[in-house]
Amino acid sequence: MDRILVVEDEPDLVATYARLLQRKGYRIVSAGSCRDGLVVVEREPLALVLTDIRLPDGDGLDIVRAARRTMPSPTPALVVTGFASEAGRSAAVAAGASGYLAKPFGAAALVSLVETTLAGRSL
Repeated sequence: MDRILVVEDEPDLVATYARLLQRKGYRIVSAGSCRDGLVVVEREPLALVLTDIRLPDGDGLDIVRAARRTMPSPTPALVVTGFASEAGRSAAVAAGASGYLAKPFGAAALVSLVETTLAGRSL
């Protein structure tokens, strides 16, 4: 079963993402801050990271960069944001994000991006 780390400081969103992804059979690990997310990325094997960009103690792109450095292979990372912009999308891609979603987004969009990203990882 694939483990997905959700890094989000809004508990309602964590619960929503977890519910959607657990229905698809994924195990969810969550962190409410950049610091806690970085600890999980460094210590636990993950299939995917889903992170907000704006966190109370830092930048979610730091989590993306850390996920891309994991060994033996990089962990794919998806970015979600309530402050979408082309500059933000470009920064996420430059940091190594596999995908970018602007809030609000539909459940189907999230699940589809997660599944597509994980399918690409195994190719």
